[in-house]
Amino acid sequence: MKLAPNLYRIGNDIVAAYLVVTDEGITVVDAGLAGHWRDLEHELAALGRTLDDIRGVVLTHGDTDHIGFAERLRLQTGVPVYIHAADAARARGTERYKPAPGSAGSMRPGPTAKFLAYSVRKQGWRTTYLTDVVPVADGDVLDLPGSPRIIGLPGHSPGSVAVHVPAAKALFVGDALTTRNVLSGRTGLQPSPFTDDPAQALETLDRLTPLSDVDWILPGHGTPWNGPVSELAGSVRAGA
Repeated sequence: MKLAPNLYRIGNDIVAAYLVVTDEGITVVDAGLAGHWRDLEHELAALGRTLDDIRGVVLTHGDTDHIGFAERLRLQTGVPVYIHAADAARARGTERYKPAPGSAGSMRPGPTAKFLAYSVRKQGWRTTYLTDVVPVADGDVLDLPGSPRIIGLPGHSPGSVAVHVPAAKALFVGDALTTRNVLSGRTGLQPSPFTDDPAQALETLDRLTPLSDVDWILPGHGTPWNGPVSELAGSVRAGA
């Protein structure tokens, strides 16, 4: 789905991944669930592009609903998969996440069942962990279409990051925040459930406040948000 020039989403408000499309090629930000592979192929076909136009994948963190088709794409095309060094083991499946007690928040049967059903339909149970990743760090600017810049946002996981792509006026935030709690159905800016360190996750959002050239704030779950970045941290805290 086209969001803006150079910016596309695959998946939906339950689980999403994104494409930055330029004349130089395509950068994939997050890889959803394994079954989003078909969505990726359909989106590329609609753009008149192929898998060979993809230059790399940038992961906002290493949870299974963000790494979905990354290993398949890496093996099939040879593109690099970038992730913060602190989440590399999680993406390889050698370190499981440890959310803080109570961080799931209020769970409601309907939204939770919908999330689980969608995850099954999109083959979340078929997660293939990464066998090779390129570790990145806060401040790195990657040699990929759109020149994505890494902004460390530890909290949801030790290696959670935002990915700033000024060429698309986009800020990809992964699970540093959400606009839809998939377990409760609650919408609006708020902390993501299943966060390792909820206090740290809220604190590090201040690192986003100085950013410019951002029209799109894009979470891994929920609708895009088009408000000013300067209000983002305060709005998420107000929604906690």
